[in-house]
Amino acid sequence: MATLTGAQKAAMVLLQLGRDRAARVMAQLDVAEIEELTAEILRLEHVDQAVADEVLDEFYEVSLSGPGVGGGLGYAQHLLEASIGRDQAAGMIDRLQSTMAGQRFDFLQNADARQVLSLISGEHPQTIALVLAHLRPDHASAILAGLAADLQAEVAHRIALMERASPDVVAVVADSLRRNASTVLTPQELSAVGGVQPLVEIINRADPMTEKLILEGLQERDEALAEEVRSRMFVFGDIVLLEDRAMQLVLRQVETGELSVALKGVGDEVRDKILRNLSERARENLLEEVELLGPVRLSQVEDARASIVQVIRRLEEGGQIVIRREGEDEYVA
Repeated sequence: MATLTGAQKAAMVLLQLGRDRAARVMAQLDVAEIEELTAEILRLEHVDQAVADEVLDEFYEVSLSGPGVGGGLGYAQHLLEASIGRDQAAGMIDRLQSTMAGQRFDFLQNADARQVLSLISGEHPQTIALVLAHLRPDHASAILAGLAADLQAEVAHRIALMERASPDVVAVVADSLRRNASTVLTPQELSAVGGVQPLVEIINRADPMTEKLILEGLQERDEALAEEVRSRMFVFGDIVLLEDRAMQLVLRQVETGELSVALKGVGDEVRDKILRNLSERARENLLEEVELLGPVRLSQVEDARASIVQVIRRLEEGGQIVIRREGEDEYVA
């Protein structure tokens, strides 16, 4: 990121605000500034998410320090509220604070999951939950999968109920792990680190068996919470909620053999959704392969469906498709 100019960084921040909000921000600039930023936006065809997050972090830090202009959290929040509204500004501040708080545990981000498991072995479930909530969802999922089944459910439950973490508590946990890992961490601000959605993101990246164990454990501890987690997760049967164009994009990335296994024993609605989004020839080939398969182990079917769900989740994360959950408002083109 050291080679980026100020205009490039500003363009990245605008891109992450979204079209309408970015337009309101640019309306406050002069013509020369708008032309310069527009040129940079045109050049930014693809931005690595890690670089974009780093730019947002820098924006947040600069807004807090703001030499000579009276910065601070209040100033940064005021600027965001003026450009994107109070609710959206609050969400962005929380996300930026959460990202910065996660830096306390940067020394764990690239560590092997087994090493992290060894490091947190014997820690209280609340401590483990706090650590996992600060890690990338895919990394936290791998670590969670390595815990004992009863501990998995306990930690998952605590992540879901966690709302905010005291900087003093986070500092104690971070310092303790840092001493064992010989890594220096920098204290950060209070941040939102847990909640149901982070847990959903962690479970979404888990293998089918780990996902099943966690949800069953949550069901035993807190039935309402388990149902809320399930309602936010995308499962194979939810493909009926995908728009046809999104379904076609998914199918282009799935092998016929894997799709034929996933269709074994599936309901008519899901089967029809898939078949009508295939070409006539592809549809005939798929149906023929399903018939030739004969009986298939349930575990194979579940694995095939889980693999397809992972494709859908990756496409959603990449912004290539939008998943419409039941009960959500319709999208308008």
